[in-house]
Order: sequence, then structure tokens, then C-alpha cells
Amino acid sequence: MDDRKPDSAVVRDALGVGVAVGLSGFAFGVTSAGSGLTLLQTCALSLLVFTGASQFALVGALAAGGNPFTAAAGAFFLGVRNAFYGLRLSQLLALPRAVRPFAAQWVIDETTAVTLAQPTRRAARIGFTVTGLTLYVLWNLTTLAGAAGAEAIGDTDVWGLDAASPAVFLALLAPMLTTATERITAGVAVLLALGFLPVLPAGAPVLMAALAAPLVLFLKGRADAAKGRENTMKGRTKSVPADGNSGKGAGR
Repeated sequence: MDDRKPDSAVVRDALGVGVAVGLSGFAFGVTSAGSGLTLLQTCALSLLVFTGASQFALVGALAAGGNPFTAAAGAFFLGVRNAFYGLRLSQLLALPRAVRPFAAQWVIDETTAVTLAQPTRRAARIGFTVTGLTLYVLWNLTTLAGAAGAEAIGDTDVWGLDAASPAVFLALLAPMLTTATERITAGVAVLLALGFLPVLPAGAPVLMAALAAPLVLFLKGRADAAKGRENTMKGRTKSVPADGNSGKGAGR
């Protein structure tokens, strides 16, 4: 067996994700420039923040006329999810301590998805590294291109480029929803986000959507417990003879 084949397959998958999502940095560059940020500010966001959803939330709130501090707060809380990703990936990757601060910059949705899909630690490290490097380089290059060419495109709302990043992420997420519980959780999350969208500032509805997971798990736990009690009662009923006797006087 050729041991290089699994590595090449991981690299191929990681490159596919990195290139597909990295190109959507162009949409962010255009949207950011359209919201009033300078070329330098736009590029700094991609270089230093590097989490697409938070970046789009920030520039979207600014474009809507929101307070800069409120917009930054919404983007910050939206990016908190990456800290939870880091807790899982730190155990899975087990990187040297000197490398962890640099690897933390690449802990995002896409690198987490590729890493968790791998069967071994070696494959996980390859997937994380290739996805992170490819995505970081392409995202920043296309951000620069989008911001620089925003004036030539004109009205960014007409093109709908702000929907590119969420659409790419949904395309990556959908195949991972393999169980009924996962699909129900995703559906409830969508309903929560849409329900809170008119009343909460930009970025906050996504945080509220995170409540879908504990809610669905709580309801599933109660349903499983009720089913377990029902099965127990059925088992007890079957163990009792039809005449109501326990069987002690049998054979008389």
C-alpha cells in the first residue's frame, strides 16, 4: 500500500476548500470598500481578524449606518465561536506550544471542518495546515483585489456579493448534516436567526441561533427518557402472566 495516497487525498480536499472559500475574499473586499472603509483598513481586517463571518458582520453593520463600537462588538461575539473550535482542535492536533499561537490565527470554520473530517492526527495536521495556508493567502489577495476594484464594479448591492461567503459555508456544511438531530438543529438555528433579525443588531441573531443546539439536545433527551420509561413499563407488563399471578403456584 502506498502511504502517500492518504496524504495526497487530504491535500486535494484541503486545497479544494481553501481555494473555493478563499476566492470569496473578493466579495468581502468589495463590500468593505462599499461600506466606507479604506483599502488599508479592509486589508488589515483580513490580515488580522481573518474570520469571514465576523468581517462581513462588521462591514455590514457599518454600511447600514450602525455605531462602529456596536458593529465591532457584534463581530467580536460572532467570532467567539472560534475559541470553542480551538478547544477541540488543540486536543486533536496536539501541536507544539511554540506553534499554537500562530496556528490559532487559522482556527476558523473551514479549517475546523476539514480537520475534524480526517481519520488520523497526521491527516488532521495536514488538512489544517493546507487549508489554513491556502485560505489565508487567497483570502487576503482577493480582499485586496476586491477593495481595489470596488469603484469599477459600482453598486455592490446590485451584485449581491455579500451573500457569497455565507453561501459557500452553507455548501460546505450541508453534506455534514447526516442525522435527523443535526438537520433539526440546523433548521431551528435558521428560524431563530430569522426571527431575531428584525429586532437585534447585526451579528447578534447568529449568536441567538446558537441556542438551537442546547434546545434540541434538551428536547431529544426528554424524548429519549420518556421512550426509555415506556419500554421499561412494557417490559414489566410482559413479565407478568395474563392471569395476574406471579407463577409461584404453578404445577399444583
